[in-house]
Amino acid sequence: MKDILNGFKEFVMRGSVIDLAVGVVIGAAFSKIVDSLVANFISPLLALLFGEPDFNHVAVVTINGAVFRFGAIFTDLINFLAIAAALYFCVVLPLNKLHGLRKKGEVEEPEAPAEDVLVLQEIRDLLKAQNTNK
Repeated sequence: MKDILNGFKEFVMRGSVIDLAVGVVIGAAFSKIVDSLVANFISPLLALLFGEPDFNHVAVVTINGAVFRFGAIFTDLINFLAIAAALYFCVVLPLNKLHGLRKKGEVEEPEAPAEDVLVLQEIRDLLKAQNTNK
């Protein structure tokens, strides 16, 4: 039993598990911001453009009475795109700028070695040349 508890403690204390827990908590808090963005900005914008704040009422009813709510799917798709855009512009881009991440294809030029390192490399090369001449 003690081994199981120690194994569980070790698993929980790994950095990735703690990072995941923090991410879930921040994600839950961030979802309220995104929900507010959708309810208070995106939906009124849709109502301005299409006359309705959402498309939940758009459906197809078959002869058998089955209801296909295509509008609800479209509304959820718009909400997903709003969440993805909010995450990208509010989280991903600022973090990339903060961490100074490079764009794909850019290669960071290495710093030139210090002068003392260059001298030591020259001495090493001379010693190698002397050993091969013997």
